[in-house]
Amino acid sequence: MKIEETASQVKGLGLCSGGLDSILSALLLQSQGIDIIWICFETPFFSSESAKKASCITGIPLITLDITDEYMEMMRNPKAGFGKNMNPCMDCHALMFSKAGEVLEKKGFHFLFSGEVLGQRPKSQNKNSLRYVEKNSGFDGQILRPLCAKLLPETLVEQKGLVDREKLLDISGRSRKIQMQMAQDFEIKEYPAPAGGCLLTDKVFSKRLKDLMNVQKVFDKRELYFLKYGRHFRLDLKTKVIAGRSKDDNKHLLKYFNTDKDILLKHAELPGPDVILTGSLTSKNIQTAAMICAAYTKSKPGETANIKVIKKKKKSIICVKTTSALEFKNLMI
Repeated sequence: MKIEETASQVKGLGLCSGGLDSILSALLLQSQGIDIIWICFETPFFSSESAKKASCITGIPLITLDITDEYMEMMRNPKAGFGKNMNPCMDCHALMFSKAGEVLEKKGFHFLFSGEVLGQRPKSQNKNSLRYVEKNSGFDGQILRPLCAKLLPETLVEQKGLVDREKLLDISGRSRKIQMQMAQDFEIKEYPAPAGGCLLTDKVFSKRLKDLMNVQKVFDKRELYFLKYGRHFRLDLKTKVIAGRSKDDNKHLLKYFNTDKDILLKHAELPGPDVILTGSLTSKNIQTAAMICAAYTKSKPGETANIKVIKKKKKSIICVKTTSALEFKNLMI
C-alpha cells in the first residue's frame, strides 16, 4: 500500500462495539490528528445500539452494516471452532476485519483498528489469537490495536509512519484502571460497563441456535431473531412452536411473525402468551401448538380452552383440553 500523505490526511477505520476500549482507541488516534470513522456490524446475535450511542457521545461518524448472510456462512464451519457455546470469536473477528477491509478499499482509508487489549479475554485476545485474526482477515499488517500496540509486533501502519508508535499504549490484562483514568482525561463520562453483549456466548440461546442449524438446517433470517424470545418447542425436523413469556416477548415475536408462513395462536378469553407455529402447519401440529398455548395460561388442567388461531389473516377457534406445561417439557429446546 503506497502511502505519501501526512498524518493530518491519514484516515483510520475502526471496529466499534460501543464499549470504553473502542472509544479510547479512537480518541487516542484522533489525538494524533488522524481522521477517524467507526464501523459496526449487525446480526441477530449482536446489535449496533451501543456503537450508535458511542458515536453520539464522541461525535465520531459511524457506518453500520448487516452481515448476517456472511456470518451464517462462517458459522457453518468456523476454522478455529467455537468457544464454550456457539461463539466463534476468532473467526468472527476475522470476518469483521475482512468486511471492514472491503470498506477500507472502497472508501480510501489507510488502516483498520480496534479497541482490543492483549490478555483482556484470555482465549480471544492473546497474541496467537490476535495474529490468527489478522492473517485470516486478508489485511495482514493493516490492523492496529492502539491500546496494546507496544506489546505487539510493529505493523505496516506504524512502519509507514501513518501512526506514531511512541504515542500508542501497552495495556494488558483485565484491569480497567488505566482505561478509567483515560476516560477521565478525555472527559468521557458515559460509557457501557464491560460485557460480552453477544448472544452466542449464552448457553440457552446457543442451544436453540444449534437446534436450528443442526436439526432444522433450512431456515430464514427472521427465525434467528425468534431465538431471542419466548419458550421454544421442537415438534419435528421442520416445525417449532414459540410461546412468549411476557408482554415484551409477545411484542417482539409479533415483529417477526410472517402471516404467509406462520400461524398465530392465543387464548380466546384468558390472558396468556402469543404462540407462533412455524414450519409444517398440519392439523396435528396446530393442535399441539394450541395445547401448548393453553398450558401457559391460567386455564386449569382438565378444563376446555378456546384457542384463537390466525392463519393468513383468517381467524378460527379450536377447543383443546388444558394439560400441565410439564407435559411439553420433552419438546422444549
